[in-house]
Amino acid sequence: MRSWVAGFSVVCLVLAVAPVQAQTLSTKSRKDIFLKQSKILDSRAATQYRDSARLKPKTSRVQTSKRYTGKYRGQYLDLAKQAARLHDIPEDLFLRLVQQESGWNPQAKSHKGALGLAQLMPQTAELLGVNPHDPQQNLEGGARYLSWQYRKFKSWPLALAAYNAGPKAVEKHGGIPPYKETQNYVKVIWGG
Repeated sequence: MRSWVAGFSVVCLVLAVAPVQAQTLSTKSRKDIFLKQSKILDSRAATQYRDSARLKPKTSRVQTSKRYTGKYRGQYLDLAKQAARLHDIPEDLFLRLVQQESGWNPQAKSHKGALGLAQLMPQTAELLGVNPHDPQQNLEGGARYLSWQYRKFKSWPLALAAYNAGPKAVEKHGGIPPYKETQNYVKVIWGG
C-alpha cells in the first residue's frame, strides 16, 4: 500500500510540474527561439569550443590573394581579428571589409542608416541580437552575418555581395548584382 501511495504521489508531482516547465521553456515566437539559441551559441558555447579551431585541417582555411594593407593599427584591430577568428572568416578579408565599410570609425552612419564599424543595418543588428553602437558587438555581429552569407552562398565574393546588397539581390541576379557600388565593393575587398 505504501509503494502505491508513494508512486501516486510521484505521478501527481510530475503532472503538476510539467505544465509549468513547458510554459517556461516554450515560446510561440521563432525569433525569440532563434535569439535564445544564438545567445547560448555565441556566449557559453563559443567559449567552450574556442580552441576547437586548432583541430581543423589546415586546408579548411581559405586564403585570399590580398592581405590587409590598411594603415589603421588602433584599438579595434584586435577586436576585428578576434571576431573574424570566432566566425572562421579570413582575418585579412574581414579587416578589409571594416576598412571599406567605416574606415574604422565606430560612430560611422551611412546615408541608408547602417551603423558602426561593420555598418550593420538596425534590423540586421536586431536579428543578430547585438548593439550596433557597441564596437565589440558591432564587429562580432558583422563577422557573424558575413559568415552566414558565406555558408549560404559557399563563396567569399558572393558573401561580400550579399553583405553589401543583401542576400535577395544575390539570389535574384544569380551572382554578384550588376550594381556599380556592389561590384566595386567586392573588387576592393576581395580583389580582382
